[in-house]
Amino acid sequence: MLYSIPHLSEEYLQVVDAIDDLRRRLNYFLQQQPRRWTGLLRRSTFARAIQASNSIEGYNVTVDDAIAAVEGEDPIDERTEAWLAVQGYRNALSYILQLATDPYFTHNEGTLRSLHYMMMSYDPGRRPGLWRPGPIYVRQEPAGTIVYAGPAAETVPPLVAELVTALNDTTQLPVMVRAALAHLNLVMIHPFSDGNGRMARALQTLVLSREGLLDPTFSSIEEYLGHNTQTYYAVLAEVGQGAWHPQRDPLPWIRFCLTAHYRQAETLLRRTGEQERLWNLLEAELARRALNERLLMALSDAAVGYRVRNATYRRAADVSEGVATRDLALLVEQGMLVAKGEKRGRHYVASEWLRQAQASIRTARIVTDPFTGEKASTDPAPGSA
Repeated sequence: MLYSIPHLSEEYLQVVDAIDDLRRRLNYFLQQQPRRWTGLLRRSTFARAIQASNSIEGYNVTVDDAIAAVEGEDPIDERTEAWLAVQGYRNALSYILQLATDPYFTHNEGTLRSLHYMMMSYDPGRRPGLWRPGPIYVRQEPAGTIVYAGPAAETVPPLVAELVTALNDTTQLPVMVRAALAHLNLVMIHPFSDGNGRMARALQTLVLSREGLLDPTFSSIEEYLGHNTQTYYAVLAEVGQGAWHPQRDPLPWIRFCLTAHYRQAETLLRRTGEQERLWNLLEAELARRALNERLLMALSDAAVGYRVRNATYRRAADVSEGVATRDLALLVEQGMLVAKGEKRGRHYVASEWLRQAQASIRTARIVTDPFTGEKASTDPAPGSA
């Protein structure tokens, strides 16, 4: 027996429709009006998902280093266990993006094991790709109090087999609900010795990415979960009640996930609008200064708070290392970027002029409760969070 829900009430179906409407609007910006900046937005969204999902487990890196992982580069800061965890998660999510459009794909235990191996292979002691051999407990730090006990190890293979069957079954439930149930069941089964939370979030993203309504990179709610970790844990605790209780009502979890989808879509629509306005502003400024428009690739990143490196810029602008070096030096000369660090640590950040340009296009963040319609507005915050 797994956590399941036979149907949704009209209230929940209306929220699903509202989310789908937001996602269609986002898809229009991303697919029907493609611009070069959409690639930068896609990369940063992917990096934020990787960063956020790992931060929930205490593996904290900057968005800059998450972008470096996406690009296959070394981190700006030192290589740490957190960096290795982010690299592993990048590999798993990259594979999920490949599977999103595979016409022959079906869910299976091998895929789950493979994704876990990609995430955890940096530490063989955590049994990457293998089911756990014994009991498992989730402890609340720093006291070490047990807050969840997974089902017995011998039940893991049949429970995972049941989950795989459920994932492949046809159902009338909306994909966001099916993905939420996949997440809930995997994290409650806790089939691995470590990395169960990351695996559950990755599985949710995999189910969503197969839908086809939206670019798979923008389907994930992992960034939202990373910013709302305590609420995320509280809802799981409410539904699980400390042990494997699949007979309990998963509706509080479904409500939380649908709220996450709505608010993540709001965030992405806001960022999309801001990115377009920023791009247009910088494009006009480069034209006024008679500078090459490829410099937009560096300015756009720096404007939203990222540290620009030669390697990142030359890949985005498709130029040689020498051209990239000259371009970045020119932007410093023009007062648009500021150089920081030396040698391997050399990078570039926004100048005061560029920070003011970014601030001029910011809009207030709107946070909506999709079930009540209540909205809260916050002042524009630094960066693009």
